[in-house]
Amino acid sequence: MRIFRKLAAALGALTVGALLLALGPPGLRAQGLTPAGQGAPGQLAPGQLGPRRLASGLATPAAPGKLAAPGTAGAPAAPLLLGGAPAVPGRGTAADTARVFSLQDLAELVFANHPIVKQAVLLSAEAQAQVQQARGGFDPKLGAGFDRKVFGGTDYYNNWANELKVPLWPGGVDLKAGYDRYVGPYVNPEHRTPGAGLAGIGLSVPLGQGLLIDARRSTLRQARILVAAAEADRVKQINEVWLQAAKDYWNWYYAYQQTALIQEGVALAEGRFQAVRRRVDVGDQAPIDSVEARITAQDRLVQAEQLGVELQNARLVLSNHLWNRDAQPVELPTRAVPQAVRLAAVDTTDLRRLSDLAATQHPTLRKLDAKIRQLGIEERYRREMLKPKINASGTLLSQGDFYRNELPDTYGFGWNNYKVGVDFAFPLFLRQERGKLQYTRIQVQENILEQQQSRRIILNRVDASYNTLKAYERQLAIQALAIENQRLLLRAELAKFNLGESTVFLINSRETKLIDLRLKLASMQAGYEKSLAELYYYAGTRTPGAE
Repeated sequence: MRIFRKLAAALGALTVGALLLALGPPGLRAQGLTPAGQGAPGQLAPGQLGPRRLASGLATPAAPGKLAAPGTAGAPAAPLLLGGAPAVPGRGTAADTARVFSLQDLAELVFANHPIVKQAVLLSAEAQAQVQQARGGFDPKLGAGFDRKVFGGTDYYNNWANELKVPLWPGGVDLKAGYDRYVGPYVNPEHRTPGAGLAGIGLSVPLGQGLLIDARRSTLRQARILVAAAEADRVKQINEVWLQAAKDYWNWYYAYQQTALIQEGVALAEGRFQAVRRRVDVGDQAPIDSVEARITAQDRLVQAEQLGVELQNARLVLSNHLWNRDAQPVELPTRAVPQAVRLAAVDTTDLRRLSDLAATQHPTLRKLDAKIRQLGIEERYRREMLKPKINASGTLLSQGDFYRNELPDTYGFGWNNYKVGVDFAFPLFLRQERGKLQYTRIQVQENILEQQQSRRIILNRVDASYNTLKAYERQLAIQALAIENQRLLLRAELAKFNLGESTVFLINSRETKLIDLRLKLASMQAGYEKSLAELYYYAGTRTPGAE
């Protein structure tokens, strides 16, 4: 009879442990997928994401406190000690699917509403505004001036000058049209005009400095190049925001998995304690064994409290990236759960493609390339400034009322009525111009060297991230084998315990080791996903699905 009582007590311990594991802690089960003490699923704080926002076609995880085998997440699974798999978010019911906040959901919110992303978009608008400002150097200008002096009944002078100046792109030429009327007894004879005034149309042409390129053409060309630099800056800032958001997402995933696993461990330890206590009550086991079981349960409860706080903090950190259309911050609901890890494989073909992309299209390299081209324009302009200033101007003249048919040809537009001029200036030492040219050339060399070094660093980072991913792949395979072996060891220890050849201490030790191995597996999975995001970031792009 004593043997039968021992066997019944052992079976009772197994049954209670499996039952508690399948049902989960009462508080956890009542709250769906949220650890105890973190809010009911039907309650949302102001600014939180509604359930529609969390809808996704991705799979849903099994609830904390349950175990699900790979490919059957969300279904009742075998207990941990009998070979269950980690509580991985996967496929589930439609109601559970609505709780999944996937990486794609995060991408849609970040790229649509994140303030830094919106700020990055403004960089291109700023560059276009600078281009428009540079085009202002070619705007036609209309000017007019009027002066008159009357004193003591004498009309000293009556001057009226008007000019329309139209800058032309080729050759730095300016087209000029004007009308002047300078009359009065005290007007300088060289400026005096007929009573009807004097009209003129002509050109101003730089024959030396400014013929090939001048300040306004240099400014416009550089502004156009800066549009490409601004676009590279925009892409870089958005990539940085997404990299941090992806890392925070997978940190939240790991915190969720930690909480799920430790809740599972709490259920197992509590079930074992209750079974051992009943055996102690009937005298089939030493009272000290119940103390051992109780200590294990209490220790895991402490861990569950700590990990619950870490999960809340990880959710808050992820909420830093969540904004609505009205630019108001929103919080991730406590009932939201992360998607399953994808562990997308990256082979050598992908590595070559990403390396080529990084070498040619990385935002940092594109920005440096634009800077080098901008400095090339500046260098060309500085070489132009070494030439002497030779400006020739010519104007055909006509009397102000040239539109009258009775006006004699002698006073109309013709080659006999003109005004010409030539201006010349040349610094003898050219120290200022030569200094600016030398400084620009040094800047070109600096940016070329920086581009070379940046390209090497970027390609090495791509290779390093790829190596990290491959190391994670090998580690994940080994870790999965270690977990299976630890399960075998735990099952064997349990069988020995049922035969009276083991102790609660050994079972707890085997079980704790298995939980630690599964926590390490979840950490590796999160690390793999973060390394994958880094790989695409160093290649100058974003992870697939987040472009």
